Amino acid sequence: MTDEHFMRQAMQEARKAFEDGEVPIGAVVVLNNRIIGRGYNHVERLNDCTAHAEMIALTAAFNTLGSKYLMEATLYVTVEPCLMCAGALYWSKIGRIVYAVADDKNSYRRATGDRSPFHPKTKLEAGPCSEESLQLMKTFFEQRR
Repeated sequence: MTDEHFMRQAMQEARKAFEDGEVPIGAVVVLNNRIIGRGYNHVERLNDCTAHAEMIALTAAFNTLGSKYLMEATLYVTVEPCLMCAGALYWSKIGRIVYAVADDKNSYRRATGDRSPFHPKTKLEAGPCSEESLQLMKTFFEQRR
């Protein structure tokens, strides 16, 4: 299985968010080439500002494993994580984060600059599907204006 395969799974989650009127961000957590957690934004549905795709996917992964650490897992997320999600990812000790599109306005970098908020062993990478993710976000916000 490839990064593109799993990012496409995250994109499916983002499309669910789009269809529900949520900001279209999706995430999957993968361990040993198996998805152990999925999530998409539920902020509006749950009236909960913490119900981000990453948080939901992490919770599902923790429940699947019965563990609070994901040192060997990879998170695939369609948009670069915000500072809140970066904090949760730090505590999860996730091994790798792959995001499709950078978010200069709302990502963790807005608060941390060049300092990484992730666990020292976490690898962070830009990945596939950037154009598709960017277009989905643009379409979502154009429809709301």
